[in-house]
Amino acid sequence: MADPVRPSADGGDQDRPGAAESPADSAAQHQGEAKKKPPLWRELLVLAATALVLTFLIQTFLARVYVIPSQSMEQTLHGCPDCSNDRVLVDKLVYDFSEIEPGEVVVFRGPDAWGNDFVSQRSDNPVVHGLQTVLSLVGLAPPDERDFVKRVIAVGGQTVECCDEQHRVKVDGKPLDEPYIYWQPGTSPADHEPFAPVKVPEGHLWVMGDNRTNSTDSRKQGGGGEAGTVPEENVIGKARVIVLPPSRWQGIGDHNPQAVAMGAPAWQGAVPAGAGVLAAWPVLFLGRRLRERLTGPSRT
Repeated sequence: MADPVRPSADGGDQDRPGAAESPADSAAQHQGEAKKKPPLWRELLVLAATALVLTFLIQTFLARVYVIPSQSMEQTLHGCPDCSNDRVLVDKLVYDFSEIEPGEVVVFRGPDAWGNDFVSQRSDNPVVHGLQTVLSLVGLAPPDERDFVKRVIAVGGQTVECCDEQHRVKVDGKPLDEPYIYWQPGTSPADHEPFAPVKVPEGHLWVMGDNRTNSTDSRKQGGGGEAGTVPEENVIGKARVIVLPPSRWQGIGDHNPQAVAMGAPAWQGAVPAGAGVLAAWPVLFLGRRLRERLTGPSRT
């Protein structure tokens, strides 16, 4: 015979399976779950790590922010020691869908024959060095690599030379229209250094800085000539937008000096904007989660 059910001291059936939970027990259980919530510092650490990983992936495969370290692209892009350098968003996807065109401003890895246009200073202290590397990933420090930013003047198969009677660069015998050129005070088109005709090898680019009298580019790098050209495979991406400082926030013109460039398809023009939103999302997400932890979730 089964043992009779013994009533508990408070009158409930203590041994009865599936007995209803009292309100006091439910409140205690919820209080225990609340106590198990991870501490703020741990959640912030996870959020920060997630944001860094997402930023790294976005800047590796979609778009990356680069610091302009030198004056070779003045006044299109500002860069100088101890000043507020421009930070530009470089679109890494565009050349997967289109060809590199004259007039476009590109960031590329310097060929072996090229010297350093700018050397990024890195600390010998491993902690500081690591911090500099992390900051370079988000455009807050120059990258520790031989990257350059110049404007494409001629592409593979074209012949470039300087100059005509009006001191203009010529491509395939035709003078270029280059409204973006900056002549430093005391200089003029007459200071355009002449160079003999160079036929750009297929798959290569002839690049020059907008600050024409203060740019070490295809005219001089590698001794000039064909050695000064840049392999297309070295191109990292197209400079699209100046993102910092805020006073300089604007698009980067890609006026084709050889002809009026055809407009890109609408979907292609949206790539950098989408990349910018993706790049900003980790920071916005982190800020929102932090506010929720400090003030509670927002109610709409």
